[in-house]
Amino acid sequence: MNRQESTMHPYSFNILIPLFASQLLLINPVSVDNTSPKNEESLRTIMVQEEISEDSADQVYPTRLNSLIEYFESKDLDLKSLLDDPQFEIYDGIGDRFRKSAEKKIGTLEDYKRVLGFDDKKGRIGAFMTTYSSPLQEAQETYQIPKYVIAAIIGIESDFGKNIGRYNPLNVYVSMYNEDYRADFAKAQLEELLIFTNRNNIDVFELKSSYAGAMSYGQFIPYSINRWFVGEDIFDMTNNIHSIANYLAHFYEVTGSLEGAVYRYNPSSLYRDAILALADEAEKEYVSTSGSE
Repeated sequence: MNRQESTMHPYSFNILIPLFASQLLLINPVSVDNTSPKNEESLRTIMVQEEISEDSADQVYPTRLNSLIEYFESKDLDLKSLLDDPQFEIYDGIGDRFRKSAEKKIGTLEDYKRVLGFDDKKGRIGAFMTTYSSPLQEAQETYQIPKYVIAAIIGIESDFGKNIGRYNPLNVYVSMYNEDYRADFAKAQLEELLIFTNRNNIDVFELKSSYAGAMSYGQFIPYSINRWFVGEDIFDMTNNIHSIANYLAHFYEVTGSLEGAVYRYNPSSLYRDAILALADEAEKEYVSTSGSE
């Protein structure tokens, strides 16, 4: 297995690994709710409703966000100026979007496939593989991960690059923390996000993500970008193809199987089975049209 670990990240991940022991993954459950994020209650309104500490007359944040600001100050990461930016917003009820994910609400593989638009993607995966035949073949040879599986993941995660999400990852993780929904995970991902954007001089508000904070065509969460992403441009399709293969190769070694590696990409048996089914369909089409592997 020719797996490589990204050299982009200058920090050790040894402390974070136990936190994600069951989900060092590219979290992006498929949402039944496809509406764009709405900030129906502004941060300033939230501030009025929150009890503000009397210790400081200058305090303008809800208690939970003050603690978050202090944490990042201790890490030499500036969160406060980002929360002051007019592009910052709280996504109301962010936890409900996770609770409404297709993986949690749908019980059968056939129903799940319908939600994913499986038949439509089956009809288009061949064209995608033809367009990106060279990087897909290179990734397969380098990481020993079938190109059909890589293509299937990009098809399911971002509709072959057409849909990268309409949320902002910083707003997502701050909203999760503020709502106390998987707060430890949100704080850790926010730290990874700020390390990534600071290192690459990226305006965090220019980034788009799913409601789970997953980004680009492979829908990587910040931890995974910093650890497994191959290349510098996260919106380059070739980089995404190699990065997905790199991620799967790592978890193939961990789990001992391709099925286990795909499951770690999104810990849902429905997701795993849908990806592998789409990959099988792609392989059948390729063999039937080319007459060879």
